Amino acid sequence: MKNTIPYCVVGLSHKNADLATRGNFSLDKEQTERLLARAKMDGLEELMVISTCNRTELMGIVEDPKILIDYLCAFSGGDMSLFLEKGYVLSDRKALNHVFRVGCGLESQIIGDFEIIGQLKRSFSNSKKQQMVNGFSERLVNSVIQSSKRIKTETQLSSGATSISFASVHYILEHVKDVNQKNILLFGTGKIGRNTCENLIKHTHNDQIVLVNRSEESAQKVAGKFNLVVKKISELKSEIAQSDIMIVATGAQDITVEASMIPKEKPLLILDLSVPSNVDTKLKELENITLINLDELSQLTNHALKKREQFIPQANEILDQVKAEFFQWVDHRKFAPTLKALKKKLLDGQQKEQEKTQEFSQIVYRLTGKVASYLKENPSKADQTMALLQHVFQLDSDLDV
Repeated sequence: MKNTIPYCVVGLSHKNADLATRGNFSLDKEQTERLLARAKMDGLEELMVISTCNRTELMGIVEDPKILIDYLCAFSGGDMSLFLEKGYVLSDRKALNHVFRVGCGLESQIIGDFEIIGQLKRSFSNSKKQQMVNGFSERLVNSVIQSSKRIKTETQLSSGATSISFASVHYILEHVKDVNQKNILLFGTGKIGRNTCENLIKHTHNDQIVLVNRSEESAQKVAGKFNLVVKKISELKSEIAQSDIMIVATGAQDITVEASMIPKEKPLLILDLSVPSNVDTKLKELENITLINLDELSQLTNHALKKREQFIPQANEILDQVKAEFFQWVDHRKFAPTLKALKKKLLDGQQKEQEKTQEFSQIVYRLTGKVASYLKENPSKADQTMALLQHVFQLDSDLDV
């Protein structure tokens, strides 16, 4: 009897791939939808896609993980040779363990970052819309959510800064004097941009923040909430010239801030929170420019988050408890074909003897129910019991569940 489920995770993360490489393999909403549609057409039934600033991963039930690698390379800007150098493949329980750890912030670049659980929920929701998740993925995601909630409420793993948006503001506060008097430009008002904006206002007490976004309507919504100034995208260059600090958090796939847009004399701090990077890296060569990207931000703030590490063992204990329940459910799934075959065998016997009474059917269901209960209460004897049933009743357990 098979003891594993062909669950796979393929991807790249901050642990093994730099920002530029992660940018090559990042997937936007449209790319993700096309990937899921292709997988559905190919006959896959369980697949989720997650693409954040720290990682891009495909996770689902598939016999050969190369299928998922091919999807990732085909729908992102990455290629097979780069994936083989920087990517990873996890299978069966190692893959499922990984999903738990990612969802609980234990694999995040900033340890304890609980924004990831929201991204996992959205990943599940996107797949559900395209009918690419079923009972297994739903049970898995719900178990991860349960783990995440318990870790967040029962430990201090998420104490202090929990997001890159806060980390960027923390950097500004540490490195810029009189920040409340500086001109700050925020380019991009997506989720990271909105969170950064909120943290800027809360911690810098600066009301000289200007917003620029390709969609002016989106920027106006954020500005209205915080009573800030919005400028058109056509005014971006002139606004940069007046700024002391610029935060770039757009969702573009290409460079949006070029060297030609930056003044050559005036000092300017640029924080690029985009994946892939949206700021021309040539700007690092200019003496008047300080350019900080995501990976550098994480390294600079890690020392402030060291205290979280003491709560990792406590988080792992919670994770082990919830995982034990999930894996017990996974193990019981393998009993279903044999129980179904037993039920079919008994009911076939009923028909042969012309005993088509409701009472007999109820006996069959009670009997198979008792067997199922015994298996749950005695997991160590489960395989032996199933083998005995299959032998005694000559059962064919290769039935659809």
